[in-house]
Amino acid sequence: MIPITPTLSLDENELRFAYVRASGPGGQNVNKLASAVELRFNILRSPSLPPDVKERLVKIAGSRVTDEGDLIIDARVYRTQEQNKADAIRRLVALVLKATDKPKPRIAIRPSGAGRARDKQHRSAIKKIRKFNPDEWE
Repeated sequence: MIPITPTLSLDENELRFAYVRASGPGGQNVNKLASAVELRFNILRSPSLPPDVKERLVKIAGSRVTDEGDLIIDARVYRTQEQNKADAIRRLVALVLKATDKPKPRIAIRPSGAGRARDKQHRSAIKKIRKFNPDEWE
């Protein structure tokens, strides 16, 4: 189990890893060893995540989520498979942790456009009443 929060954790069986050759540093081994890691985690079929977290995670992950709901994290920063695997898991945990934060509901602090229009109509009506009309004074 991979702990996310005290009440939420991911089952390691839900994660799939694929190892591919990485470009970049590695010396003579760069063309021989598959050190880059591709982590796949199906968000939509995961029993570990509540529905609201799944929804926010899909939105946060954006283009990294496939049509089937697989979140793909590509880790190829380090020279060893183990370090790249740990990096991919760490990035997944960070994304899920970010998705667990419920957004604060927006509190309207300025009047809406329609509200301003109503205020203007009201003010206009008051000023029309105050307007001097010579016919009324005779």
